[in-house]
Amino acid sequence: MISVELAIALRDAGVAWRPERGDAFMVPDRDLDDQVFVLSDMVIDLQDVPGGPPILAFNGTTEWALDSLEANDAVWLPREDQLRDLLGDAFASLERADGPVGGYVVALADGSRHVDVDAASAYARALLAARSS
Repeated sequence: MISVELAIALRDAGVAWRPERGDAFMVPDRDLDDQVFVLSDMVIDLQDVPGGPPILAFNGTTEWALDSLEANDAVWLPREDQLRDLLGDAFASLERADGPVGGYVVALADGSRHVDVDAASAYARALLAARSS
């Protein structure tokens, strides 16, 4: 998963989010900065039962202080496949980075190369570069 900083940079670069089931997002500045949420039809809670195995409780709604939120107030954390799709024809290849640190390199059709520790972050850096050129 990409960092919040990269996600904010993508949003600031004009990468639009059309929320879909399975998308991950964060809610900054509401004391929820350390929580990652996923759009879903259902909420599943893990409940501990004394003397028994844990229970997965399927709930239609969850009671909490934040009842709703405009999508633009959230920060989308796009997945690797979503970032690759956003690159479109600009994407050329993904390779493992050589060296002691490792990581991944995303090459674009213009010949530029963008490196990060994981593939999703390398795609995000490539997308930022493609948006700025």
